Amino acid sequence: MILSENENKITSLEQELLNLESDDPRYNEIKEELKKLKIETYSNLSAWDRVLIARSEKRIRAKQLIDKLITDFIELHGDQYFSDDQSIISGIGFLGDKPVTILAQAKGENLNDNLKRNFGMTSPEGFRKTLRLAKEAEKFRRPIITIVDTSGAYPGKGAEERGQARAIAQNLLEFSSLKTPVIAIILSEGGSGGALALTVSDYVFMFENAIYSVLSPEGFTSILFKDKVPVSEVCDVMKLTSHDLKDYGIADEIINEPLGGIRYVSNDFANELKNKLINKIDELEKLSDEELINNRYEKYRKIGSGR
Repeated sequence: MILSENENKITSLEQELLNLESDDPRYNEIKEELKKLKIETYSNLSAWDRVLIARSEKRIRAKQLIDKLITDFIELHGDQYFSDDQSIISGIGFLGDKPVTILAQAKGENLNDNLKRNFGMTSPEGFRKTLRLAKEAEKFRRPIITIVDTSGAYPGKGAEERGQARAIAQNLLEFSSLKTPVIAIILSEGGSGGALALTVSDYVFMFENAIYSVLSPEGFTSILFKDKVPVSEVCDVMKLTSHDLKDYGIADEIINEPLGGIRYVSNDFANELKNKLINKIDELEKLSDEELINNRYEKYRKIGSGR
């Protein structure tokens, strides 16, 4: 595939460009070659290509997004039952001059950080932590912003013993009737119930190269095709890209990314996204509690009806 064939070359050219002075005769030549290669590589992406971009270790993480969007952020910990799940970064801060609650699934930025955060796979105590802070946000009329980035809820024995399925189900139930605006941002991977637990909301933003599905492509081909169909070929069937989900009415708005995926959060990008979030919150805050909950209910009733 073009993506896997060219990405190493792109990385090599980017590194070479960094090591050159702008007045070097080869600088503009390499810069132009890099631009052409990126256009060739990223202009006609397959669904599998977008899976690879969503999973890339170079892609931004939730913490980087929070640091750029939210000021005076105070992280809050623990589910008051068992422990503090580090796969969830949650707390309160300001979006512009608006106090908001942030509930984010966080993958690590390196191996040690990934081990601490369990590679973004949330345990029951993580979901209970998000629900605790969501109810607190409702009490104080703070809008909630969730950031989704997980391959799925943690499937370990301990998680099951501590009520994984119940914790996810409780989130689905409670988030559907919260009396405060809820906005979800699907950042990279949105897999299975682990993602759904933080996506029940009034409005869903989805990054252009993010994916969102009932299970991983690997799980899909294993269960339905007994591993006889390559993983790269089942992604089109799964309809897991942002454009697919926008067509189905699951994602409400796509956030455009630079060619090759978003690898850092520029000030311009952060300001644009911040304005989108503030405008949407302003719109939702004009609704009464009854209107907010009814609209949320109707939003999910319409999914799959061919709207």
